[in-house]
Amino acid sequence: MKLRNIIGFFATAIIFAVAIASGRALWVHYMEAPWTRDGRVRAEVVNIAPDVSGAVVELPVHDNQWVRKGDLLMQIDPSHYRIAVEQAQANVASRKAELQMRRDDAKRRADMDSLVVSTENRENASHTANAAQAQYDQAVAELDAAKLNLERTRVVSPVDGYVTNLQVWKGDYAILGQPKLAVIDSHSFWVYGYFEETKLPGVKLGEKAEMRLMSGARFEGHVESISSGIYDRDNPQSRELLADVNPTYNWVRLAQRVPVRIHIDKVPDNMQLAAGLTCTVVIKPGK
Repeated sequence: MKLRNIIGFFATAIIFAVAIASGRALWVHYMEAPWTRDGRVRAEVVNIAPDVSGAVVELPVHDNQWVRKGDLLMQIDPSHYRIAVEQAQANVASRKAELQMRRDDAKRRADMDSLVVSTENRENASHTANAAQAQYDQAVAELDAAKLNLERTRVVSPVDGYVTNLQVWKGDYAILGQPKLAVIDSHSFWVYGYFEETKLPGVKLGEKAEMRLMSGARFEGHVESISSGIYDRDNPQSRELLADVNPTYNWVRLAQRVPVRIHIDKVPDNMQLAAGLTCTVVIKPGK
């Protein structure tokens, strides 16, 4: 009976010691290991704004559709811009005829004897030909601009990606420079991990990282960069651009979180990322 009690005592002590050691290891890992639950999946969002104004006469895409670079997103009514090209072409033809006439006139005057045509008339004819050349060049530039505007009535995707939050419809009026839809670049996904400042010493450039989504899916990457600054909320500026120092001091100080950019090395084939997803980021030092 006595031996049994001794064995039970030592077994309990061993279990208790293991529990303490495990608890301490977990606490040290939680407090010091470079990991964070505050991770966000990010991506480049391209705002598509037309380069010309007009009514949308064709919209071959739908919300959340995947498009390739160069695919048509929307067609703006080209009627007015075709007419502008025709007018510019007619102006070029007119200026070209006038230029030829001025050149011929200047050449005739240059071939005449000085007793028939004065030097002043010769110079004036030459200057008039030069002015006609400039007017012709301007007409050609206007034609190029008209052709460019006609080409820009076709709004195409600048990247491979997904059309998101589509809020434009056939018949809407598109205004020059005002975004009408957005495309998420499918090749630009990355992860921002917001690490506590106490864990930054364990984060090094190039180290491997593992991202775990709330759905349980996992993918890997590496540390691409670490932010060099964050906004100091306790030291804003006053209207006079002076430091507005907070007179109070909080005894409980929370560690600031610094953004760490994680490059995604590979995404599993069965996983579709979406900008804004939350994830846990775990850095694997030494890998």
